[in-house]
Amino acid sequence: MSTAQPKNSATTAPATGWRLAFPMWLTMSRMFLAAVMMGTMQFIDSPWNGWISAAIFILAALTDWWDGYFARRWNATSNMGKFMDPIADKVLVSTTLIILIPDGRVHPFLVVLLLNRDILIGGLRSVAAAEQLIIDAKPSGKWKTAVQMSAIPVLLANPPAWAGLPIMDVAHVVLWLSAGLSLYSAWEYLQLYRSRRRGNSPKRQ
Repeated sequence: MSTAQPKNSATTAPATGWRLAFPMWLTMSRMFLAAVMMGTMQFIDSPWNGWISAAIFILAALTDWWDGYFARRWNATSNMGKFMDPIADKVLVSTTLIILIPDGRVHPFLVVLLLNRDILIGGLRSVAAAEQLIIDAKPSGKWKTAVQMSAIPVLLANPPAWAGLPIMDVAHVVLWLSAGLSLYSAWEYLQLYRSRRRGNSPKRQ
């Protein structure tokens, strides 16, 4: 969930009631929809289950934009929302990638790489929080998520080639591109943590 404040945030009263909770509901719905999508892929025997799962994934991915939009519009940002938003993204993406492994639609090495990167960054964020350091989200991390969420629905739908274009091969290349962005953003987080830690260290007398 984006932490940026709207331009008129100074005159917008903090949200209360259901408006305060609504962005969090959207964030949590991503994890619920991940479970629904997994059930669709695993237990619905239909030639359309891939397309249905892709539609569910797209709906879940859209909530990543909606929760930030409503949080800013209604001045409903919260520390819990900032904490849960990236976790919901990781649950959605990791669940989808794992269920695509048995069909050979994604390479296991790619999934291991992406999951280990997320574990590393999650641990780094926890250490930074314990040391009261703020590590802002970087554009490379946001681009990584956007690239992943554009490739994954294609891999779920598993469409045939169109006009001679191997759509699945293109989706695989895009997903590997997201892995490169993941490694770069991880390096950025590590460098930012080191710089913030040095800046926060007490000077020796």
